[in-house]
Amino acid sequence: MTEQVSTQPTIDLRRLLKARIATFAVFAVNGLLLAVWVVSIPDIQRATRVSEATIGTLLLLLGGAGFIGMQLAGAASDRFGSKPIVLGTGILTTAAVFLPALAHSTTTLALALALFGFALGAMDVAMNAHAVGLERRYRRAILAAFHAFFSVGGAIGAFAGAAAFRADFTVVQLMGTAGVLGAVTLIASYFLLLPPALERESHSAAPRQTRKRSLGLSKPVVLLGATAFLLMLAEGVANDWSALQIQDRFDATTSTAAVGYGIFAVTMTLGRFSTDHIVRLVGPGPILLWGSLTAAVALAFISLAPTLWLNYVGWALLGIGLSGCVAQLFTASGNLPGINPGVAMSRVVGMGYLGILAGPAVIGWLTHVTSLSTALLLPALGCIAAYAMARQAAKYLPDLRSTPENTAE
Repeated sequence: MTEQVSTQPTIDLRRLLKARIATFAVFAVNGLLLAVWVVSIPDIQRATRVSEATIGTLLLLLGGAGFIGMQLAGAASDRFGSKPIVLGTGILTTAAVFLPALAHSTTTLALALALFGFALGAMDVAMNAHAVGLERRYRRAILAAFHAFFSVGGAIGAFAGAAAFRADFTVVQLMGTAGVLGAVTLIASYFLLLPPALERESHSAAPRQTRKRSLGLSKPVVLLGATAFLLMLAEGVANDWSALQIQDRFDATTSTAAVGYGIFAVTMTLGRFSTDHIVRLVGPGPILLWGSLTAAVALAFISLAPTLWLNYVGWALLGIGLSGCVAQLFTASGNLPGINPGVAMSRVVGMGYLGILAGPAVIGWLTHVTSLSTALLLPALGCIAAYAMARQAAKYLPDLRSTPENTAE
């Protein structure tokens, strides 16, 4: 692992704490907006009269637009600092989340989802770039907690959406309200985020003139990105297939099957909240290595579990295993020497994002030739491959363990 030697000028810890709280809010808004869209899909599908197959295609369009947004946001964050990019992409996302509710045809829904996906992906990279810059200022692990707040925002959005529909809110009212509240939160948070000048000072990369002028696909970026792809592929499988796997294997009711995903989501969130504290004790390497291995064992356990309760244990273990891995990869990508942090992060985050999109599709294809439970052995093998890659990637992980000079809150 790379040891961080700080030469940064001092900064008021209260200023850092305010920026940290503001960044928590940004991540929560991102998670909330995504969740509000997800819970609205059935109503939007009925309103636009598109088939399930078409919805699937449009979701790929959303993901593809998001990947493009990520690449542009990474370069923009390097040039202008992530603070203004967080605000710009965030406001665009709060406006775009409203558009699918106004769609009246396949064409208008496609356009709406392309813009929403672009904005959401761009916001994702910008807020992660800002969080990594803030982490460099703290000189200790804090990134996983931001990801936990994304999960919290998602839970709030999902439960708020369910409550709104029970109260006879329309999709337009729900998405409009979420967009307005998100915009207000982002504007309020903007004034507390780390200024671009301080963010640039915190980046301990090589001088600008020695940075590689490439497509941002250096060996460490590809290694970190490929590891993120495999681990986030497993996360995508859990998101989309956990309930169906329980129904298929145990002939469970819809509510019983939903518990499996709920257990995964809860353990994932709790794991994210505890990851930073563990990294400060043992460093990021063991989190990535043991997390990958735990995820592989969990998926194999899920595939073979003979009872429903043991299956639930498997989903819980998967959430624990995956919870801290991605944050270590994102932190490493934002601290690679000789590479602009925004571009490097956009590549790694983008490759991970492709994994989330690919996972459900690959499992769907496999179910044509085998059972759903057996198909889950493929992402288990992927996590074993991620473990092998993590052993090579460990040398690029910055050392963010607590030391006497970086333990202050």
